[in-house]
Amino acid sequence: MYTVKEVSKLLGLTNHAVRFYTDKGLVPTLQRDKNNNRLFDDEAINWLTGVKHLKQSGMSVEDIKRYVDLCLEGRSTMQERYEIIMKQQEIALSQLEEAEQRAEYMKNKASHYLKIINGNIPDDTNPGDWEPVNNESALTEQTG
Repeated sequence: MYTVKEVSKLLGLTNHAVRFYTDKGLVPTLQRDKNNNRLFDDEAINWLTGVKHLKQSGMSVEDIKRYVDLCLEGRSTMQERYEIIMKQQEIALSQLEEAEQRAEYMKNKASHYLKIINGNIPDDTNPGDWEPVNNESALTEQTG
């Protein structure tokens, strides 16, 4: 059996997160000792690991609770659980695509800075040195 502190260290969660997830009913096999301290066996750690991954994928606590409840209902809920996972997978893949775009932007920005540092191009990164935008002509173009 493991304590909150041991489980938080094992799973890379804060003590607060472990307590929060258990208080929300996301670890159905959680046990308590005579002093009402939380105790985790391997099955409880498995539940908590699943909760951690679902939360990291962006799933709300309410949706995780629904998923846990469906798991407890058994095989008859397999289709609904599958649909929940597929929806979350779609969200995670979208987040991955956005992260890849941000990483590509930063890669290009770093390359640009390296060219400046190496003297290959002039420094054009300081907005204070940019040509002023002619707001009047931009406004005329929008309304004209």
